[in-house]
Amino acid sequence: MGACLALSSLASCASCLCGSAPCLLSACCPSTYNSTMSRLAFSFLMLLGTLVSVIMILPGMEEHLKKIPGFCVGGTSIPGIENKVNCDIIVGYKSVYRMCFAMACFFFLFSIIMIRVRSSKDPRAAIQNGFWFFKFLVLVGITVGAFFIPDGIFNTVWYYFGVVGSFIFIIIQLILLVDFAHSWTQSWLENAEEGNSKCWFAALLSVTILNFAAAFTAVVLFYVFYTKPDDCTEHKVFISLNFLFCIGVSIVSILPKVQEAQPSSGLLQASIISLYTMYVTWSAMTNNPNRQCNPSLLSLVQPSSPTPLPGPAPPTPPPANVQWWDAQGIVGLIIFLFCTLYASIRSSNNAQVNKLMQTEEGQGLTAAAETASDEEGVRRAVDNEEEGVTYSYSFFHFSLFLASLYIMMTLTNWYKPDSDYKVMQSSMPAVWVKICSSWLGLALYLWTLVAPLVLPDRDFS
Repeated sequence: MGACLALSSLASCASCLCGSAPCLLSACCPSTYNSTMSRLAFSFLMLLGTLVSVIMILPGMEEHLKKIPGFCVGGTSIPGIENKVNCDIIVGYKSVYRMCFAMACFFFLFSIIMIRVRSSKDPRAAIQNGFWFFKFLVLVGITVGAFFIPDGIFNTVWYYFGVVGSFIFIIIQLILLVDFAHSWTQSWLENAEEGNSKCWFAALLSVTILNFAAAFTAVVLFYVFYTKPDDCTEHKVFISLNFLFCIGVSIVSILPKVQEAQPSSGLLQASIISLYTMYVTWSAMTNNPNRQCNPSLLSLVQPSSPTPLPGPAPPTPPPANVQWWDAQGIVGLIIFLFCTLYASIRSSNNAQVNKLMQTEEGQGLTAAAETASDEEGVRRAVDNEEEGVTYSYSFFHFSLFLASLYIMMTLTNWYKPDSDYKVMQSSMPAVWVKICSSWLGLALYLWTLVAPLVLPDRDFS
């Protein structure tokens, strides 16, 4: 009897994994829309690949793998068994490049397949919203194949792909943050109109002041640690310009003409954009190859080593494992996770952001209970795209394609492979890519503020 129940349970799971959407939802989960579930599932695949990349790049991973008998070339061996696995490839930055190459190929393939899908009646919509087991197998297959790519010039070429893709994804992140700030302000203003207005306005003011205070503190710290009186001219220019630009867009956001055209625009959005701009500025400066202008995080929080005592020099300690993690990389991953999740569940009423992100006005995250259950009361994802898709399938996958490249660059600190492919070097092109993306992002935010004034004949409501 138990075996029959288990088989029936597996059959129901198989119908969800191998069939088309809508899939069964857990009874404890709220009913939701098909479009939201699909985006969350693809984002989960992205996060799963990111987790694998993080594990592969952990310090000391190669030494642990070499302890497995009969596995790594040069590691512990078993008599009669030849070690054939090159663990230098499956750990470190090379493994991250290949893992993210596989994810990028996977999402770029879907971006091509899903071009001009208009509704769930299109046969390709069934591929988008179902067959998850087979899609997972495709991703695994591409990943396995990626690890057989020889070094050659692959690492260098893929580095430049990562730089360009990350530049575009930083702009997408800023657009999502603008949309989040807009939705946040709109929600709290509506709560202020319906309830205790003083409390909600005080909360809005507090968060805005906190964001601006954090951004200003960052500027002060940048001048202290990332500039020198007679050096680091580029850093001084980057910090000063971005500080002035943030002040400029903040002033524009509260001008009477702008407020009249967009009542929901205000300082909360400007404060979030300013804080994000300071993060991008910091991230750019950490890639400067001039170590006089780019102290490591360790040297910022720990005192320098004491002066050695007279006498024979102590033996040189063995070289430590390469440490890929630093503070800006961790912050970058947190922002990436937030933006990926928000892009999957966002329900925006901002027409300008929806135009940029190829989405339509949201219907909300959850579906009505009476429309989300079948005759037996089992919850299912509701197909809300029979008349038209609520987001561009192709653009969504293209965003995840860019996100794969951004993750690759973040996990490797935007370092460039050396000519012998054994070490990584920080480079100035990465600095300029990040700085230019911060300027372009600020210009894009400024355009969302002044567009209704520049083009009064267009509907920006």
